Amino acid sequence: MTPHPSHKHKQYDDMAWPVVVMENRWPAGMSTGWHFHPKGQLLYATEGVMIVHTDAGSWIVSPNRALWMTTGLRHNVTMVGDVLMRTAYIDVEKVLILPGESSVINVSPLLRELLVEAVGINFRVEPKGRDARLLELLIDEIRVSTTLPLHLPMPSHERLRTICDKLCANPSNSFSAAQWVASIHVAERTLHRLFMKETGMTFAQWREQARLVHALRGIAAGDKVINVALDCGYGSASSFAAMFRRYFGASPSSFYQ
Repeated sequence: MTPHPSHKHKQYDDMAWPVVVMENRWPAGMSTGWHFHPKGQLLYATEGVMIVHTDAGSWIVSPNRALWMTTGLRHNVTMVGDVLMRTAYIDVEKVLILPGESSVINVSPLLRELLVEAVGINFRVEPKGRDARLLELLIDEIRVSTTLPLHLPMPSHERLRTICDKLCANPSNSFSAAQWVASIHVAERTLHRLFMKETGMTFAQWREQARLVHALRGIAAGDKVINVALDCGYGSASSFAAMFRRYFGASPSSFYQ
C-alpha cells in the first residue's frame, strides 16, 4: 500500500546514509501539516509552487528554486497547484559545507537533473559506484548554488507581530511607521529599532518583502499581474513590475517559467 504523502518521509528520516532522496505527489491546496526532520532537507518541486511556513517566517518555492531547511526546523508546506516534490534528506554531521541557515537557492539545470535521477536510487542498500558519485555531485551543486531573497522573517515581539500579521493579511495597507506606532503605543524610533533587531530589515524593507511574498502567491495561482499589483498596494502594473525586476531580475509574468 502506498503511504500517504504526509507520512512517506518517515521511512527516509532514519536511513543511515548521508544523503537520501525521495519523490512525492501532492494535490493543489493540500498541506503537509506541521512537522520536522532529524536531518537537513532540500525541498524541490519540478511541478507546482510550495509555500513553506515556519515559526520564524515563510518562503515561496517555485520550480526553478529549492529550499534548504536546517535540521529540526518545524515547518508546514502548502501546495499552490499540483506539486511533484523531490526531497533530499542530508545528514549535516556527515556532509559538511552546506548552507548554515535555511534559505531559497537557485536550481541549476544540472542540480535539477541530479535530483530527478537520485529519486531512482535504491536506498534500501548503501549507494555505491555511480549512485554514490551522483549523490556527491548533488552535494557539490548545492554548495555552489546562489541564494535568493524569498524569506519573510516574522518577529517574536508581540506588538511587532501584530503589525506584521496585519500587513500579511492586507499587503496594500500603506500606513507609515508613524501611523503604526500610534496603534501599538511605542515610539517610532523604538519601532524601527525592533524591526531591525527582530527581522534584520527596516520597516520599509519588511513591508516590501511581505508584498513580494503575497505577489508570488498570486502569480503562482494565475492571477493577472495588474490585480496582483493592486492587491500589493502598487498604483500600476509598471511600478510593481519595476520593483519585482529589481529583486529577481525577471518580470512577474516570466518568474515561474
